[in-house]
Amino acid sequence: MKTKKVFMCQNCGYQSSKWLGRCPDCNMWNSFVEEDYQAPLGKTKERVSFYKDEPVLLKDIKVDEKTRIKTHIEELDRLLGGGLVSGSVILLGGEPGIGKSTLSLQISYALTKQGLTLLYVSGEESVAQTRMRANRLFTDRTKDNFYIVSQTDLSLILEYIKKIKPKVVIIDSIQVIFEPSITSSPGSVSQVRECSGILVQLAKSTDTILIIIGHVTKEGTIAGPKVLEHIVDTVLYFEGERFSTFRILRAVKNRFGSTNEIGVFEMTEAGLKPVINPSEIFLAERLIDVSGSCVSAILEGSRPILVEIQALVSRSGFGYARRRTQGFDYNRLGMLLAVLEKRLGMALSGEDVFVNVVGGINIEDPAVDLAVCLAIVSAFKEKPILKESITLGEVGLGGEIRSVTQVAMRVKEAEKLGFKNVVLPKNNLKNLDYKGKINLIGINTLKEVLPLVFS
Repeated sequence: MKTKKVFMCQNCGYQSSKWLGRCPDCNMWNSFVEEDYQAPLGKTKERVSFYKDEPVLLKDIKVDEKTRIKTHIEELDRLLGGGLVSGSVILLGGEPGIGKSTLSLQISYALTKQGLTLLYVSGEESVAQTRMRANRLFTDRTKDNFYIVSQTDLSLILEYIKKIKPKVVIIDSIQVIFEPSITSSPGSVSQVRECSGILVQLAKSTDTILIIIGHVTKEGTIAGPKVLEHIVDTVLYFEGERFSTFRILRAVKNRFGSTNEIGVFEMTEAGLKPVINPSEIFLAERLIDVSGSCVSAILEGSRPILVEIQALVSRSGFGYARRRTQGFDYNRLGMLLAVLEKRLGMALSGEDVFVNVVGGINIEDPAVDLAVCLAIVSAFKEKPILKESITLGEVGLGGEIRSVTQVAMRVKEAEKLGFKNVVLPKNNLKNLDYKGKINLIGINTLKEVLPLVFS
């Protein structure tokens, strides 16, 4: 093999003979790293393959509905669509310290408790360190089917899997695993792509459940090539602040269930505890008679969640008004402020505006537009919003309130938590099949809603 130096983009795998500041393929800046490249001479090296089946006709394939394996972690099972599927590959990503390894150990304990053989491959900790964390998370550590190894060499890991024949394999993490035949360093595009491809082949050919933990970049995406997310069956992202007790696990891809579902967990001394009713948690410390606070109902997958939107408006002392958001899109806030100025005549150009979604959750649902606008108006006029009320609606550029989806689910969630009034678009009110006791108020424009919600 003849070895030469190449520069490879760590985001997409593009190769260049010289260093480039910006990748011409994916437009990522400062992503090129120098790696060793071996040009094959003569016969190409045979790639490792675990597939032995011959092509068959589609009509001849007999399908057995495989029973899902439940982890008995309620939020995770619901997120996965009912449990783990044999032969599935799950990618779990998140920032350092957010709880990826903790959750993986809890999954390991739950599965081995059911009698399944499991191999936990820790490439970042020694077996003693993993045992210390296990001592903190659970008391029963006498399982004979729970194997742990500290290893980063893929060839040795494959030998362990062949010897133990586990039903579940957990890799922590894919960025430290390396294939000896590849000269680039662990974590590079070449290593991550090759190692993940071999592991996925192994899982599919042996019906092994594979859980891969991945690091994230500063942009919040899984480190390594994008192909890593394409070849797996399920992609889960951990969200939330490191120093907050709540963690949100979001499914952005799921071949065996619905996408855009979320699971809410609370970090405790005994590990991650599922939060069955996140609406109650997010509203637990809400003050009632305070201006700048409004409650809305968002939809995460099939789950309605009530969240508190807080706003603070204060006079700018620097001649340039600041806009800051936490959990809400910054550009959408600018649009809503422009609508308030143009359609309601509010002078906000000289005011600092801060918007926060309580609980560390990131919102993309347009149904909270009306709540954001009312929270800003409430903070600007120093008037609290009507008690026991929530608002729903997307705000258009003309100041109109547009309809939202799944209104009945949102209204029922509000009634469950004791709210008495729901302000919603009039178009939604026409077709709403709801016979509860909550008071429904239909509106068409922003001007209509102001006298209704301010006490």
